Parts: sequence; C-alpha cells; structure tokens
Amino acid sequence: MCTSALWLVCVSLLFSTSLSCYQCFVDVQDSLRLCWGHVLTEYNVRNIDTCFKKLDRIFNYHEGVIEAGRVGEGYEKQLKEILNAEILPMVEEFDKKQNKDTVYEERLQTAADNFIAAAFKLPRVSGCFPPCGFQSAGAVYNCITCQYDSCQFPLDCPVKEIKVTENSRSQMWCDVPFHLPTDIEVIWRFAEEVKTQQVDQFKEVTAGVDPLYSIPSARLQHQGTYQCEIYSGQRSIVRLYYYLTGSKINHF
Repeated sequence: MCTSALWLVCVSLLFSTSLSCYQCFVDVQDSLRLCWGHVLTEYNVRNIDTCFKKLDRIFNYHEGVIEAGRVGEGYEKQLKEILNAEILPMVEEFDKKQNKDTVYEERLQTAADNFIAAAFKLPRVSGCFPPCGFQSAGAVYNCITCQYDSCQFPLDCPVKEIKVTENSRSQMWCDVPFHLPTDIEVIWRFAEEVKTQQVDQFKEVTAGVDPLYSIPSARLQHQGTYQCEIYSGQRSIVRLYYYLTGSKINHF
C-alpha cells in the first residue's frame, strides 16, 4: 500500500509502463490526489498501487483511447481539455476521501468512454499520400509517445519510366500530391544511361524553384535517370526519379 512517504515509488510505478493519453495530459500530482483514497473492497484497506494499475488498464492499454487520440496536427490541446474535463472533477471530488475500488472502476471507465466519444469528433489526420516524401501535414498524434508521428514514408519515390521517341520533346514535373512549404528549392540531377536511385551516381544539372525540367529534343545522351529533389531550408522533403528510355533508344 502506498502512503505519503512512498509517493515517489507510486509515481515510478505509474510511469514505468507504456505511456498513453492519460500521462500525456494529466499531471502526476493530480493522479496521486485521485488515487489517494482508493480502497480495496475485499480487504478494506487503501491501496494506491492498484489504482495506478487500474489507470493503466483503463487508459494506457485501451486501444480505443489510443486510437481516439490519433488526431490531426494541432489538436492535442483539445485532447488535453477533453481528458482534464473528465479527470479533474474526479480529482477534486476524491481528494483526501476514501472510495471503494468498484466506484473507481465505474467512474474511470465512464471517463475513458466519454474521452473516446469526444476525441473521435476531433479532426483526424489530414491524410498521408503514399508512397514517399516527408509529409509533416499528414502528422498524427501518438498517445504512446506524446508526440506527432510523420507519415513514415521514405524520401525516395519509385522510379517512373518515360518512353520517348527520337527528337521528341520530353517534360518531367517535380510534383507531389501533398502540401509543400513556401520556401522550397528544386534540384534536378542526372545519371547518364543507367536506371538507378543511388545518389552518388547523379550529377546536378539545375537548381531553383521551377518544378519543370524539359528536354526540347531527345537524343542518345539524354537516356538515363533524372532525379528531382525538393528542399525546404536544409531539409530534404522528397526525391522523385524518372527513367528516360524509348523503343528506338539506340537510334537517339
């Protein structure tokens, strides 16, 4: 049983397990006040440890709570408000008062259910666009880490093949379906003859803000892979690849 002299041990117990929306948004001192009067009905003794384990079970290991917390970027403040609206009144009501474990079970479960219902009404993630690119606008809140997760895609997009004929005009666009910052820089590179994504095989050909790369008249020397890399500041956002080839490539 946790007494006031063992509160630090109780805090360690509370945070030794995986995090969830509860720990992200509820202050540990409020948790201690909430659990102070938790009474085991079977033994008629106060036991804060069991209350913390109850919080773990009802919030930390509840897939519904975790999933409800997966909101779009910027909405974690509303999550905090929703959860505090459920927990803090209980803290004030239960502070320095003893209540049976069955009361805690019912009230905490109701709080979790109410949180889930309200949190699911918040905007979800704006959307991730596979298969590549650093997409911060698609970030989703993770209650296990108390941070936002990016879309978890690689920077490198699959190579797209472009077939052209001799002397024809060819255009390649450095375009993506997700939102880009306003301060982008576009760098085009070329790896002659080969189909590759190995960065060290490319040589820079242009740099600027123009997402379009044009070849007025295709020739043999234009065969190969074109890489377009988009930067924002020093951060690379995405790398697109185009492999230029043709049915009469040997006659370019």
